[in-house]
Amino acid sequence: MHKVELSYLLSPERGKDALIRNPLMDLLHAVREQGSISRAARELDMSYRHVWGALKKWEQTLARPLIVWDKGQRARLTEFGEKLLWAERQAQARLAPQIEALRGDIARAFSTAFDDDAHVLTLYASHDAALSALRDQAAAQRLHLDIRFMGSVDAIAALNAGRCMMAGFHTLDQPGSASVAARTYRNLLKPGLHKLIGFAHRSQGLIVARGNPLRIGQLTDLKQPGLRYVNRSQGTGTRVLLDELLAQAGLSAGDVAGYDTQEPSHSAVAQAIAGGAADAGLGIEAAAREKGLDFVPLVQERYHLVCLKSALVDAPVQALITQLQSAAWQASLDALPGYSGAQADSGKILSLRAMLPWWNYRKAKVDKS
Repeated sequence: MHKVELSYLLSPERGKDALIRNPLMDLLHAVREQGSISRAARELDMSYRHVWGALKKWEQTLARPLIVWDKGQRARLTEFGEKLLWAERQAQARLAPQIEALRGDIARAFSTAFDDDAHVLTLYASHDAALSALRDQAAAQRLHLDIRFMGSVDAIAALNAGRCMMAGFHTLDQPGSASVAARTYRNLLKPGLHKLIGFAHRSQGLIVARGNPLRIGQLTDLKQPGLRYVNRSQGTGTRVLLDELLAQAGLSAGDVAGYDTQEPSHSAVAQAIAGGAADAGLGIEAAAREKGLDFVPLVQERYHLVCLKSALVDAPVQALITQLQSAAWQASLDALPGYSGAQADSGKILSLRAMLPWWNYRKAKVDKS
């Protein structure tokens, strides 16, 4: 049984009658109509050698003869060749509406590539509800965000490797030089090479069951017997934040039952709690509200976008900055649970050293005594 694969071509004008072009069917149709390989080649604007070789190759691929090769006789299709053409006509006729709809969908998708006023920006980022809202809102302004959610560490590494134009990560306000965040991100971000763009100011806290039956009010409550915690994956910004908060509270990973239980996103953490598989997990308020759960706020943090300094002048980045600075986006950000537009510095170019004060280039004085 031979499998069918679909493909498409980009061309300045629409092709002939067939809704889906297939080179073998074009060859067979031309041979049957013209009665010879040479005339079929002229009809298709191909060389005789190319058409002959292509037919022979197809015969080998399909393990069936397609042409009756009798010298001095009019070229004709074998019964198998005729059945192929018949099957193709049946499929074209039966599927014409679906094929036409698919052609239209593909054409509309590719229209963005030919629209000089449209932009596409590839963004690898830590999971965030505001980014999803921004993607929907920006699309109406012909800015298309190709977002791939992953851990903050992997997102910045992808930026540095050239796999995306921008990365998204989050930290506490003014994390210290000895913080877990500093140890995690210091070697990934470099002043003079990277630029921060303000995006969002949001609340992170403990997502708990509706009504908070275990009366969880602070991080140390995670030590209570029988409580099941659900964590985020290693390399995510929220996992970094948890380790930071545990250290500040004098707790260790061993104090939290379920520390090694991992979920890939805030939504997945909330779903685990909603489904009764866990009692608490660190996440954003929007994820908790979406699942009808309670939320215990712990900290405020900044969600940063970062790009290479050289990319700031690129049209997609400029279009994003304009969108972030718009009043419409500020209103959308304020409407999301746990987010603040007023404190977000959305669309502002921020100093890496000022926001993440981890670098000190002052040389130690030499003792001349």
